[in-house]
Amino acid sequence: MDNEQIILLSSREIEKMRQAGQVAAQLLDYLEPMVKPGVSTLELNDAAEAWTQKRGAKSAPLGYPAGGNNPFPKSICTSVNEVVCHGIPNAKQILQEGDIINIDVTPLVDGYHGDTSRTFFVGEPSPIARKLVEVTEECLWRGIRAVRPGGKIGDIGAAIQEYAEAQGFSVVKDFVGHGVSRVFHTAPQVPHYGFRGRGKRIRPGMVFTIEPMINEGIWEVEVMSDQWTALTKDRKLSAQFEHTIAVTTEGVEVLTLRPALVPTA
Repeated sequence: MDNEQIILLSSREIEKMRQAGQVAAQLLDYLEPMVKPGVSTLELNDAAEAWTQKRGAKSAPLGYPAGGNNPFPKSICTSVNEVVCHGIPNAKQILQEGDIINIDVTPLVDGYHGDTSRTFFVGEPSPIARKLVEVTEECLWRGIRAVRPGGKIGDIGAAIQEYAEAQGFSVVKDFVGHGVSRVFHTAPQVPHYGFRGRGKRIRPGMVFTIEPMINEGIWEVEVMSDQWTALTKDRKLSAQFEHTIAVTTEGVEVLTLRPALVPTA
């Protein structure tokens, strides 16, 4: 992926990405009240699919990658507790009091992908789960604040890694952020660890995700036999937050943040 050419989007294309991003944000808002004990991850998936279809959009994860040997079988990813990412919704997985769950959605709207995720509490979390989720969300924002025209991709990962490790957690290295527009995953790769001043130069018109996965214990993961579900190797908790951002001449715009939630300061 990272050897591919980075595509700079036009203002018209960024507007299309903005619209897709808003649909993605609204989908997570819609699902949030359903996240409670006794609900299956399949119920969340089916609700997301129905909501997406009703708005004339498609669920990009369903059947991805097209033509692949093992396409993703559901519409969203539901990653519970020690699942780092790409958890497959199913009827047997029932949310329990104290769980944490990352829900990752990517509606395809008029040919453009809106890609975002949040980690939610199921009931009342343990103190370590609460800290992990709060630190992970702050890692996302520190990564976003590191984006500036003329900077380097490594600035993003460095900001995330420094904060996560200072809080006693670790950064998953196997999965990275990515360019996104009409194509689901494209250049540049955006690691959530690394060194300032390294990597591709950040330019206006670039659109990519920042999606740190932060682990309670060690950073290493392993992928289950379904070839999708990634687990922490030590089976401790993992959390993730994701936004799609556009680089502007002034700085950065978060495309998957609902207008009501945009910080005023």
